[in-house]
Amino acid sequence: MRRFLGLALVIFLGILLWGNQYSGNASENPTPDPVIQMWRSHQQDLPISSPLVAVEPSQPVETNSVTYGSLNNQDLVGYLARPAQAEESLPGLIIIHEWWGLNDNIKMMTERLAGEGYVALAVDLYEGKVGDTPEQARELVTAARNNEQQLKNNIRQAYQYLEQEQNVPKIGSIGWCFGGSWSLNTALLFPKELDATVIYYGGGIETNPNQLKALEMPILGIFGELDDNPSVETVRQFETALKDLGKSPEIYIYENADHAFANPSGTRYNAEAAEDAWKKTITFLNQHLKSVAN
Repeated sequence: MRRFLGLALVIFLGILLWGNQYSGNASENPTPDPVIQMWRSHQQDLPISSPLVAVEPSQPVETNSVTYGSLNNQDLVGYLARPAQAEESLPGLIIIHEWWGLNDNIKMMTERLAGEGYVALAVDLYEGKVGDTPEQARELVTAARNNEQQLKNNIRQAYQYLEQEQNVPKIGSIGWCFGGSWSLNTALLFPKELDATVIYYGGGIETNPNQLKALEMPILGIFGELDDNPSVETVRQFETALKDLGKSPEIYIYENADHAFANPSGTRYNAEAAEDAWKKTITFLNQHLKSVAN
């Protein structure tokens, strides 16, 4: 009996200690890890085609798998799409995939963006791998985030490829979810050179004015009211920081829209919000990448 009571006391103290430690960590670090947040958002999700990619490009496009650089003696292979009949020089887009990876849905979205008159390069930040389940995607996004310098080198080479190999006069970036945060990271990598950036949600979004002050390009942010990755509070902090720095971001928070509501892949599609966000995206890109005045 004495032994049983002693064991029970040890278990009780262990639980109490664990609870105190957990509470302490939560108060010291109120911002959840972006990977955990993505996992929570997508753990019941699947990388199926959303209606966003069912629409044919507005003009015929030609596509190729292209090598846009190399890292660690391994080719970086992306998906390039451009209008088939274009003779003039077109602006370029760096397209950054969701947490699922560079799958067929991202490729179809790349074709749709190319149909709007762009040389569209979908980069691969997962070294050729894609996630077919939330568990696989979580492993891939964790590995990627553990090698951020490698991701930055990947994006740098994509920019150089569009600039030097495709001879585009202007370059913008766009991404969803994981790719949304990396669209912003692309802007931070090229704060003076990038001509426009589009951010579809994305956890871990930067709100530090000291980091954001170097940005010179127009910024479009698309977010959901029900999303916690990032939360509306974080989005407002991001917007306020930019405005306090004298910048004029276009930030939209859609009512009754959750995380990934406009993703090319997934089951969380919100038709009304996604279609409006698409129109705003194309208007924004055309204004800042096609206008001679810009």
